[in-house]
This record gives sequence, C-alpha cells and structure tokens, in this order.
Amino acid sequence: MSPQVNILLVDDHPENLLALEAILGDLDATLVRANSGQEALRCLLNQDFAVILLDVQMPGMDGFETATLIRSRERSRQTPIIFQTAFSTNEQLMFKGYALGAVDYLLKPIDASILTSKITVFVDLFRKTEAVKQQAAQLAAINNELSESEERFRCLSACSPAGIFLTDTTGACTYTNPRFHALADCKLEETLGNRWFQQLHPDDRDRVSHEWQSYTSGQVTEYATEYRFQHRDGTVRWVSARSSPLFSDLCELTGYVGTIEDLTERKQAEEARAQVIQEQIARREAEAANRMKDDFLAVLSHELRTPLNSILGWSRLLRGRQLDDETIVRALETIERNALAQAQLINDILDVSQIVRGKLRLKCHALNPLFIVEAAIDSVRPLAEVKAVQLESKLDADVGQVWGDSVRLQQVVWNLLTNAIKFTSANDTITVRLSTVPPSLTEGQQRSVQIQVSDTGMGIEPAFLPHVFDRFRQADSTTSRPHNGLGLGLAIVHYLIEQHKGSVRAESPGVNQGATFTVTLPLLDPTTDGSIIEHNGYVSQDTKVEAKELEGNGDNAPSNAMQAMLTTFLYAAS
Repeated sequence: MSPQVNILLVDDHPENLLALEAILGDLDATLVRANSGQEALRCLLNQDFAVILLDVQMPGMDGFETATLIRSRERSRQTPIIFQTAFSTNEQLMFKGYALGAVDYLLKPIDASILTSKITVFVDLFRKTEAVKQQAAQLAAINNELSESEERFRCLSACSPAGIFLTDTTGACTYTNPRFHALADCKLEETLGNRWFQQLHPDDRDRVSHEWQSYTSGQVTEYATEYRFQHRDGTVRWVSARSSPLFSDLCELTGYVGTIEDLTERKQAEEARAQVIQEQIARREAEAANRMKDDFLAVLSHELRTPLNSILGWSRLLRGRQLDDETIVRALETIERNALAQAQLINDILDVSQIVRGKLRLKCHALNPLFIVEAAIDSVRPLAEVKAVQLESKLDADVGQVWGDSVRLQQVVWNLLTNAIKFTSANDTITVRLSTVPPSLTEGQQRSVQIQVSDTGMGIEPAFLPHVFDRFRQADSTTSRPHNGLGLGLAIVHYLIEQHKGSVRAESPGVNQGATFTVTLPLLDPTTDGSIIEHNGYVSQDTKVEAKELEGNGDNAPSNAMQAMLTTFLYAAS
C-alpha cells in the first residue's frame, strides 16, 4: 500500500494558496494550507510532509523564522523547504534561505511546470523514503521474530525432557541438545557427525548404524527404534529414538530431526516384572512337580504292592501244602504273572532313570522294521487273547531298512501295543500298520517308514493330548483307577524314537473314540556304513544335564533300582 503524501502550503495571501493548489492539484498528494508561520508549526505537530512551500514575507513570523523553528524539531529537521518570494531578489536573503536548509529559493511569479517537476521529485523521494522505512520496520520485526523464535527454540531445546538431534541430508549429526548429552553421557562435540555411534552400547552399535543408514538412504520411510547408551561409569541407559525428515518451503530435503526418550525405568520395570513372572512360573512348576511326584509315589506304592500282595498270598498257600495240583499250577502262574508285572515296572523306572541321567545306550545296526513289528505283535498276542481284543496287522513287507537298536525299537512297539490293549474293551480291534512314506509327505527329501497303532478304545481327552508323552503324567492318576501302570511307557517311547532321529505323535478324536499313535523313522541310506554305532549319551530336555560316555555295559542290576528311582524323583521335582 502506497503511503499518504502531504504537501504543506504556507502563505498569508489566500489567492496565492489557491494558485498553488491549482498548480499542484494533479499530484497524488494531500495539499495542506497554512496562513501563517504559527499555523504551519501546528500542522507539523501532527503530520509529516514530503515538502513545504514557505513564503518569505509574512506578517508576525516571517518565512526564515518559521524555517528556523521547523529545523529545530527532530521530526521535521529533514523535511525539504522551498522558499518563495515576490519582493526581494537580494542574494543575501537567498543565501540565508539556503543556510537554513532550504532546497530551493523561487521567485514569484512561479512557472507552473517547473514547480510541478520540483514538487514531484520530492513527492517521489518521500514515497521511496517511507517505503524504505516500512521495509526497515518489517525487517526489524522479522529479525525480532527470528530472535524470539531462536530464543524459544533455545529454551525449548535446553529445557526439553527429550533429547533432540538435527542432521544434514546425509544423516550426519549437526546439533544435539543438553538432554541428549545427559542421556549419552557425552559432550556436544562428541555427538557431531557420526561420532555419536561411539556412545552406543557395543551390542547395539552395528544394528543402529545399519538402521540409520537404511533410513537416511531412503530404503525405509520411518525410523523408530530402541537402543542403549554405554556411560563412562559402566551404567546403561535405554532410549527410544524417532526421526522425521525436514523440508524447505520448496519441498526440498534439508535434513532430519529426531528425539530420544529415556526408557531405562520402563525397561527395569519390565525386567522386574518378567523376573516376577518367571519366579511365579517356576513356583507353579515346582508345585506341579511336587504334586506329580506325590501322585507318582502313591501310584508307585500301589502298583508295586498289588502284585507283591498276590505273590505273598499265593506263596503262603503253597507253603501250606494243602492245594491240589490244579490250584498249584494256577498259583504258580499267578506268581509268575505278577512277578513279571513287577519286573516291568522296575525296568521302566530304570529306563527313565538312565534317560534322565543321560546314560541310556543304544546299539544300532541296519534292521528290517517288519521283523520288529511282527515280534512285538507275537509277544502281546496272549495278552490280547485274554482280554478278547482283536489284533489286525497291515504290514508292507517291502519297506526297506532302518538304522536302530532292535531291542529298543521292539520295546517301542510293545509299549504302544500294550497301552492300546490296556485302554481297549473286549471285542474291540487294534490295527497295526507298517508302510513307507514318500518324501513329499515328510520333512526334507528322505523317505521314511511309518508304524501306526490304532485302537477303538477309550481315546484321549483333548486337554491331555499335549501331555501324553510326559513322564509320570496320566489322565487318571488316582490309585482307584481301573488301569495299572506308572505313566512311563509313552515317555520312554518318545525318548527312544527321538534317539533314532524319528518322531512320534498321538491323535484322538476325543473320549471313547479311540486313539492312533504314529511312529516315523528315516529309512537307511544305502551308502551308510553298516557297522554298529553306540549312542552313549543324551542331553535331557528337562534337566539339560550334559551326557557323558558310560563306562561298562550300562546295565543296572536290580539292587540299584532304588537308587535309580530316587534319581528319577529328584529330576522330576527339579
């Protein structure tokens, strides 16, 4: 907006003022009249003028006196004055006018075009001067605003609870605030460029450097991460870092700005909470182990006492020598059957003890799984006939060979079959399948052999299915349950199959809908050496006990049964 321009016309004759207004009327300016020097001074109190046309000869206060007073005031000291007169051409008066700061001295009558051109120059000069003043005022306001903005930024940066950093377009740091220095335990110069990476924890340095480089090179669009600062005294501060790009008014990238916030207390709280949770879990596991141990001891005492009572009872009857031959045969059969049952319980305990201590040894060689499965079926067939359970076998005679311990693999199949017979009712059917699994249906490209034992018995509850291979775990652990056993057979199966680099899984649609146990073993590579391999150790998944080679044959005598049982209890409770 163009500033308003005022021109002061001072003359004691109204007709002269009218004449001047007529000459200067076409200028884009406001013409102000004054009939005397005093009136002119009053006008100068409230207004600024581009030029003053001042008559020399005026009554009371002449033009020279008026000019002297005008020049004495700071506001009007630089205002141009043009003297005009019609009576005196004395050079001394002219010099006096110029001495008072007049820019011109005109004689009346005044040429209209000359006056107009002279006044136009001063009007333009006034406009330019005012424009310069406005620009100077605007520049001063901008500088003041910048100064205030810098002061606000300085206060914000100095007092910010978060660390602040600025970088150039390459990601090199150019500024960090005091909070950043406190979190990183360093000085400003130690954070500039890429030197701030040296303040990071050694374990985080490479990761953070890679993440920052990926962000500043445009490979990722967002930057948010957590890392640690390593202080000089060895303490560690966790921080959360975020950054965003800076753009100019022309949408050009000028650098990056980011913040870091202290996470140390939160991390410590999380660690404390995690420790409490771990302690709670360990406590619950210990309590569960204790309950499981108590249940196992109750079951063990019951399972050992039951056949022992039968053996003792029939032994006393035999010592009385009052039984007939048929009863004697029945007594001997009963004693033998219960002794075998008790021996099986002790053998299971010994096997688990060796498993836990990492001292169960396998003697492996190339063998045909068909013979293993057939031998196991033959050994349990009398038990199935006593219970009136039908055994069906669907065995592929051409399945190839596996690398394994024939005794232990037969034990696996025997355990699965006796378990199926135990939980299958009379006149139900147990099906045993032996088949080859193509590479596309197994992990990797190696062909495998699969042994399946399916029954139509009691089935497995869905909640218990994930624990079916755990040691000492039984769906019914009460001493009044209808089925005997210690809950060790399936745990032994799982361990032995793992030692043969295979897998075993259990499936059941639900209670009273039967169950299927599937054993998968890798088939022997024809290029494998056929010599005997002894597996002398195992690292228990529960105890993480390091396995050592077992000296001697590794077989525990029956006198060591109690020691093996105590070892098992200790590991079960740990």
